[in-house]
Amino acid sequence: MDDGIAEQDIAPDEDDDFAALAHEARVQLKRMLEALLFASAEPLSLLDIRARMPDKIDVLALLQQLQSDYADRGVNLIQVEDKWLFRTAKDLSFMLQAEAFEPRKLSRAALETLAIIAYHQPVTRAEVEQIRGVSTIRGTLDVLLQTQWVRVRGRRRAPGRPVTFGTSDKFLVHFDLDSIQDLPGLEELRGAGMLDSALPPAFSMPSPDDNEDLTDDEDPFDEIEALETAAFADD
Repeated sequence: MDDGIAEQDIAPDEDDDFAALAHEARVQLKRMLEALLFASAEPLSLLDIRARMPDKIDVLALLQQLQSDYADRGVNLIQVEDKWLFRTAKDLSFMLQAEAFEPRKLSRAALETLAIIAYHQPVTRAEVEQIRGVSTIRGTLDVLLQTQWVRVRGRRRAPGRPVTFGTSDKFLVHFDLDSIQDLPGLEELRGAGMLDSALPPAFSMPSPDDNEDLTDDEDPFDEIEALETAAFADD
């Protein structure tokens, strides 16, 4: 006898139940990822995130979806090289200016040193001085380390084992760069009037590389040196 009740009214659709459960699980995973990124004081790499999320999760897909969710929000999820972090939306940065402290302006020597480190890293103090053509006082490097835009990488495998310097993730974030390769090239600098138009024919610029892995001619800091450097940078 037909009582007018459809089959789907009698038995729940298993596909619908599965889809609902999958949606709830994905929402929960995004919440976990969101909490992880908000709680971190530093940008997190995919490797760091995967280590703290459940196994066999497509973390990159979740990150991209979360990034899309936050695209029109007051904070955005951004990627700096292979690391992820939340940052105030660019068009709202003016709202925070009243709360910000007036930053100390870098000297010309510090700016030149920072540029040399960014383009030539890993580089030692002596190599910076050779490129600049003048001596670099210790205080200049101290200031750059305090900004945390510059970091100590290791020691050169050379007499005296000089310290090598490179840029940090904070450098990329501050200057709104997705990667170190986004630094302006020769033609861009020349067009902006930052380089003499009559450069020598053989003049060239290095391709910047901020890979965290030490090069073949670098040794790592020992544990005590690393702790002392970290403590200094936090002062």
